[in-house]
Amino acid sequence: MDTLLRNARILGRDYTATFDVGIDAGRIAAIEPTGAMPAVSAAKVIDLDGRLVAPAFVETHIHLDKSCILDRCTSEKGTLDEAISQVALQKRSFTAEDVAARARRTLENAIAQGTGVMRTHVEVDPVVGLRGFDGVLSLVDEYRWAIDIEVCVFPQEGLLNNPGTDELLVAAMKRGARVIGAAPYCDSDPHAQIDRIFEIAREFDADIDMHLDFGMATDHMDIEYVCEVTDKHGYGGRVAIGHVTKLALVDPERFARIANTLANAGVAVTVLPATDLYLMGRDRTHAKLRSVLPVHELLAHGVNGNLSSNNILNPFTPFGDCSLLRMANLYANICHVGRRDEIRECFEMVTRRSAKLLRRDDYGVDIGRAADLVVIDTTAPEHAVAELPPVLMGFKRGRMTFSRQPVTLHRP
Repeated sequence: MDTLLRNARILGRDYTATFDVGIDAGRIAAIEPTGAMPAVSAAKVIDLDGRLVAPAFVETHIHLDKSCILDRCTSEKGTLDEAISQVALQKRSFTAEDVAARARRTLENAIAQGTGVMRTHVEVDPVVGLRGFDGVLSLVDEYRWAIDIEVCVFPQEGLLNNPGTDELLVAAMKRGARVIGAAPYCDSDPHAQIDRIFEIAREFDADIDMHLDFGMATDHMDIEYVCEVTDKHGYGGRVAIGHVTKLALVDPERFARIANTLANAGVAVTVLPATDLYLMGRDRTHAKLRSVLPVHELLAHGVNGNLSSNNILNPFTPFGDCSLLRMANLYANICHVGRRDEIRECFEMVTRRSAKLLRRDDYGVDIGRAADLVVIDTTAPEHAVAELPPVLMGFKRGRMTFSRQPVTLHRP
């Protein structure tokens, strides 16, 4: 046995009991009640003193390529249009080396917060070309020791209205992008962009992850069309949509109808609490609606929902420490989540539900699964969301990737 974690509480098991977790050759080899495991010879034994062991956090929607540029931008209005235009100006000067350096800073923060799996969304267009893509792609192997990264390329500034973007998307897919994205609300023909993205996805057998229905007006929404096209191509379970702030503003009857449509189509939903809260409602002088989708209400309809970070230190979100626990806590506050089962579900939406969206079968604290784990200084997932305790250590394929010491009070 390579490593033995003693006296652990385990996500999804009886939180009044503790267990010993044996790790060997990068996988979970044994889980037994504390004291019940036969004597084993382990190279490393760590006593967790009743702390929570969970699978590593999963980040499904983050923009590494444009992270950490806040000091280069002017952000006065705080609107979506301003954020897009400010980043568009900065992209002209992006180099692959610059993108990699900023993305590296963000990645290391994410690793230190317990993230072990990531899907990053990278902009591709004639202005930035493939420089952002190249910068991010160069880090996939460099950081494989700590985190699995898959790249989703998408047209932030439009596709049909932005000649040359289509060819760049296809080139990125040929060079290693695993997911194709979209931003139909930035296009002259949203439905035509959706159709084209599905064509590219089918050509490369790639999953789809769209920015969708990001705004405050509910008279035009693309969500039902995405579900229709997903059904048409049999793509259920391979399509995700992010933001969907418009859905937060519809009446309960329409909400339930769309929720059932999403569930039947197999389309997952990602909410980005920090960005959605920061950008929405800027056009109102009072009684501001903040338009964060209550994704936990979709779960009862059979929709897979999750929470993610989106932007870090740029005009879309001028904050961020890459903590998915913080995203879960922020979401719970915004969306009036208070019941214990719902708070636990917030934890699931940065772990197991996110892993399901990324179709990660080898995930979880179970025998035979990859030992991609975090240890949190708490005893149950609802406490982790409510109290934001530190993540004390992480493991990737059984190897410790980071650690920090629990706080010590120095009493007089």
